[in-house]
Amino acid sequence: MQGVIEIPVWVAVLGGIAAAIAILDRVLAPSVRWYLRRRLNKAVERLNTRLSLRIQPFKLMRRSALIERLAHDPEVMRAVEHEIRETGMPRGIILKQVQRYAREITPSFSAIMYFGVGARVSRWIARLLYRVRLGALDQEALSKLDASSSVVFVMNHRSNMDYLLVTYIASTSSALSYAVGEWARIWPLSRLIRSMGAYFIRRQSRGGLYRAVLRRYVQMATEGGVAQAIFPEGGLSRDGRLGRPKLGLLSYIVDEFDSDAALDVVFVPVGINYDRVLEDRILLAADAGPAGRARFKVDIPFALRAIIGYLVGRITGRTHRFGYAAVSFGTPLSLSQFMQESAATDVKALGRELSRRIGAIVPVLPTALVASVMAAAETSLTSEEIVSRCRKMADRLEGAGAHIHVPRKNFDYAVEVGLRMLTSRGILIEDDRRFGLAISDAALLGYYANSIAHLLAEDGPTGA
Repeated sequence: MQGVIEIPVWVAVLGGIAAAIAILDRVLAPSVRWYLRRRLNKAVERLNTRLSLRIQPFKLMRRSALIERLAHDPEVMRAVEHEIRETGMPRGIILKQVQRYAREITPSFSAIMYFGVGARVSRWIARLLYRVRLGALDQEALSKLDASSSVVFVMNHRSNMDYLLVTYIASTSSALSYAVGEWARIWPLSRLIRSMGAYFIRRQSRGGLYRAVLRRYVQMATEGGVAQAIFPEGGLSRDGRLGRPKLGLLSYIVDEFDSDAALDVVFVPVGINYDRVLEDRILLAADAGPAGRARFKVDIPFALRAIIGYLVGRITGRTHRFGYAAVSFGTPLSLSQFMQESAATDVKALGRELSRRIGAIVPVLPTALVASVMAAAETSLTSEEIVSRCRKMADRLEGAGAHIHVPRKNFDYAVEVGLRMLTSRGILIEDDRRFGLAISDAALLGYYANSIAHLLAEDGPTGA
């Protein structure tokens, strides 16, 4: 039986499009993916020739494969069985939770995004806001790092700018994988951060199942030789002081470490400081929420107006950068050597030692120096008195081994910079050529003085 079937033109068009998509997916897409993957691998090989810390194969794994590997890891499966026994929940529901945790944690590193976009944007923003300087640098010790080691950069946490600043400074040497908190899980920021190799953590999570998945990811990344960057303090310093180390991520790294294994873990201490921390007032105003968790009050419209005003001011030349930002790199610490010298695997002792090394290399910038002098003063001071007291304090700091950044190698100018930063914000008030504290901003002056308070402590540069 023969006949003609009439169909609408739009159905024929849709059918043609579906057929074309099927052909592309089955025939052309695999070839295109193979071609792009081959180009990407060659680009990574070229990058690795100029990076002192190579991009390891683990970092380049397809995200879907890494999620499956993490979700079905034997230790995670043991945690699943334990969760079933403890809660009585069906296995299917718990496995879905594990998959959700694995997808949430696992990054999707892109070398193009990291070096082509991320590092360049970080450099542009850092230099737009600050005069960026390299502080102390143990070049000899860093040059001896074993390229096959798993390197973990441990740093103090002063500002959310830390991520951009260290990415910019370290981009000529490595691609860092950051442990990022909940604040960065906002779309589309989360996509950008994930593509740069960062992995997300819930700092306040107490669930055993979640911790098991996170623990295994950190251990897998460490075993894979991924260069990581973590903040032992856990969160931003709310009073400017170097905080006590939180041992969660450190314990994950140490738990499965074998000091006799071929792959060593090397911790590189990083000290960061700013003449002005962008969110200083927000941090000081933060109050404690449930379980002691800080609650930050951010006025979004005010922040947007400030950003726009700053950009317009920079374009017109009416505003200037927020002083200096400096990063120091200290002497690396080998985990295998530390464990051999210790009687036992003491994570607390490791945390204290890393905190001490970080504190020792926090750069002393003009604002912190002047703030420390003014915080200790009982009355207003002339500029000459401030310079004299700053010199004495600088001598004491240098005696303790601190790195002091002196702009233009002119100490008087350094004090002038510090005074300008504090008076321009109304923290210090000049009256009849004498400088005194604005009572309403005493806490803010203390915030900047606290950034180097550990260096002035009698027991040396240790954490709080």
